[in-house]
Amino acid sequence: MSNISISTITSGSPKYKEVFELRDEILRRPLGRELKNDDLSRDHIDTIFIAEHEGRIIGCVLLHRLSDEEVQLRAMAVYNEWQGKGVGRMLVQALEKHTQEKGYARVVLHARKVALGFYSSLGYTISGGEFTEVGIPHYIMQKNVGSAVL
Repeated sequence: MSNISISTITSGSPKYKEVFELRDEILRRPLGRELKNDDLSRDHIDTIFIAEHEGRIIGCVLLHRLSDEEVQLRAMAVYNEWQGKGVGRMLVQALEKHTQEKGYARVVLHARKVALGFYSSLGYTISGGEFTEVGIPHYIMQKNVGSAVL
């Protein structure tokens, strides 16, 4: 989609408030939770990718460094009206390109059970059993993105 731009921000950006609101609306409120009650300390060291359309943030994903070889894709959210239109795919592809450029070999994530198909379509595979996070089923998934074989 040519009218959607992908960029990165930090938690110090004025746009971070929009990212917070998006994550709260899509990832927490449907579960009867509020993002303000979560530990957001990792947000301050993560790379935050945003998708914008006409100056409005419509999607986001956070990238957290786990080690010299591994990063975690976390807090992926796209507004409902933009889901199924390639926004999430664009965000993950930008995150993976950044990951490769920085020399990391693998991306891991905690996928909600309902999102397994999306991540599988992008080449992620389940690497552990089902577990509960924020009160709902998740699976650990991973994808090798670097030249190193792990």
